Amino acid sequence: MMVDQAGTAYDGVADARNEFARGWAAAIGARPDDLLDLTDRLHAAAVRDSSVQDVGRALVELGFASPATLEQTLTFVGEHLRTTRTDRLVAVLGGIAAGFSEALREKTLDQQERNRSAVVQTIRDTEAALRASEAKFRAVFRTSAVGIAVTGLDSEILDFNDALLTLLDYEPDELAGRDARDLMHPDDRHSVDEVAAVLASGARDHVRAERRMVRADGEVIDVVVAVSLVRDDSGAPAYHVAMVENLDEVRALQSQLLRQSLNDVQTGLANRVQFLGWLEGAVGSKGPGTLALVVFDIDGFRVVNDAFGHEVGNRVLTLVAGHLRSVFGTVGQLARIGPDEFGVLVRDPVDVASVVALVEEAVELLAEPVWVGEHGIGVTASVGIVVRAARGADASELMRCADVTLRWAKDDGKAQWALYDKARDDRDRRRLMLAASVSGGLEQGDFRVDYEPVRSLVDGSLVAVEARLGWDHPTEGYLDPASLASLSACTGMAARLGWFAVEQACRHAGDWYRRFGSAAPVLTMDLTARQCQEPELVAEVRRLLRDSGLPASMLRFELGERLPALINDDQAEELAILAEHGVRFVLDQVGGGNVPVDRLRRLPLHGVKFQGSPVRGLAEGANRVDESAAVALLTWARTLGIPLYAAGVRTEFEARRLRELGVTGAQGPLFGTALWSADEVAEVLGKA
Repeated sequence: MMVDQAGTAYDGVADARNEFARGWAAAIGARPDDLLDLTDRLHAAAVRDSSVQDVGRALVELGFASPATLEQTLTFVGEHLRTTRTDRLVAVLGGIAAGFSEALREKTLDQQERNRSAVVQTIRDTEAALRASEAKFRAVFRTSAVGIAVTGLDSEILDFNDALLTLLDYEPDELAGRDARDLMHPDDRHSVDEVAAVLASGARDHVRAERRMVRADGEVIDVVVAVSLVRDDSGAPAYHVAMVENLDEVRALQSQLLRQSLNDVQTGLANRVQFLGWLEGAVGSKGPGTLALVVFDIDGFRVVNDAFGHEVGNRVLTLVAGHLRSVFGTVGQLARIGPDEFGVLVRDPVDVASVVALVEEAVELLAEPVWVGEHGIGVTASVGIVVRAARGADASELMRCADVTLRWAKDDGKAQWALYDKARDDRDRRRLMLAASVSGGLEQGDFRVDYEPVRSLVDGSLVAVEARLGWDHPTEGYLDPASLASLSACTGMAARLGWFAVEQACRHAGDWYRRFGSAAPVLTMDLTARQCQEPELVAEVRRLLRDSGLPASMLRFELGERLPALINDDQAEELAILAEHGVRFVLDQVGGGNVPVDRLRRLPLHGVKFQGSPVRGLAEGANRVDESAAVALLTWARTLGIPLYAAGVRTEFEARRLRELGVTGAQGPLFGTALWSADEVAEVLGKA
């Protein structure tokens, strides 16, 4: 899909540039290295007004001069060139086609020139050798696909080939001896004498120009005429050789190429470029009052291709196009806008319900299987629907809304439709903007590590502090760890943020240990499955401990209850190595959920922490079922012979019950709701 870009479509990223060139090369059968420079020119033209006719010319110069090459190029560029301006995309495609056609014509004309030179040279050689090579010249002259005429200095037609007769639709006896001027359009007849004068003067060896000629039936045709003067042995002008090609055929090819550039060859539907043109027209001042933009995405289409091959995949696409055409053909404009995406534009729909009804009808049709041998292949579609006021809207924004809505349908389980919701979109955009700026926040120093105290349930002393990473956002204020977890997951920043937190917390804890010795609290913090998958986990943790001066026994990692199922044996072994060096691990049982015993055996556990229902079940006045479950769980945990901890403790009553059941350390609102900074932790330790 098209997305907003500040620079070129790949912003200088070599991988994206190479991927575009490889895809293009695969489409036309070229080498990717030959297309790298052309790729740069295309993406430059996508964002600023620059010509790309040289790209089309370059294809011809590289030897890719067939109509199929241009068709595949226009299709690939139309689907993969990213730009926010539809007019630029249309201009780029048109420029490629124009440059290709011009180069192809020039190549043909150059070939004519070479043929003409061969003809002239053959004539000269023939005259010099007393016509010894007349047969060779005649073979070239008669069999050429280009019309050739030999005229005297007075413009009388002396000889001609069959190609010229076919072009002008004359019989041989009608053309022989005729004045060449009579074959020209009345407005162009004077040019015959002008060309003869230029050639006779010796200023030029040949003249090439576009002119109009008149066929035997009176039809006027546009032609390219290349005229050369042949001189005798003494150098005096002897006769002219003219080569004539029909320009209408070239222009017809250009028109055909333009049609192909706006339509999808596989399905016969309009393509993305034409669809965006429709959308641009719909949002103009003369467009409809409202419009419905519907985008269908075939779920799991890659599975069909991988399982049955692309030929079957193409059959499925054709069938999908037929079903959509049967539903929307009379009410909307339909196009294939991506490899497995189709778009529908409905002008002035009756209401949202009528659009939804059409979508549901189409989805039902798509569910009908396509039989390939004994296999009945059915497809489902996720659908995004946008119904908006049309006039004055922005076409790119409408497509973005449709793409977002389609993503909602896929994220919510696929095989369903979703209706655009501006409020949800605004929330998502705000969240994604925050996610995208995490890296910048790290660089600006906006992230900090604060601490939640962990108290002994025996004497209330500070036994540990749990590190909490927060973000002091310049406009959004403080973002807590829960918010950061979802944001970092969007951008792959989770590991980087996690290690930042470990490094900062180890530095703080090392400072406390140097100042307060054994009175310093144990540092406890989360270790995620993503961090456990780091190949250098052991080396990184040992480096941070060494650099900070924190003893390994003073670091305790908390492992989420789902982590045992997410790591493999090698990663569990890494944790065991850290445990051998003194690092401690606590299993964080958020809700007392079941963790397979065989998974637990792989982990070097030194404690279990409970929060959620096991703690709430011990509250004063708690449901008896919840209470008995909590008591049973904690009683069982004591049999493990390792320390037990609790989080989210709210009242003295809960703290007492937890202590009675063997819990030694706790944290939560009972011990204060505010997080401490590193300096505040040091201040508390100094007063102890």
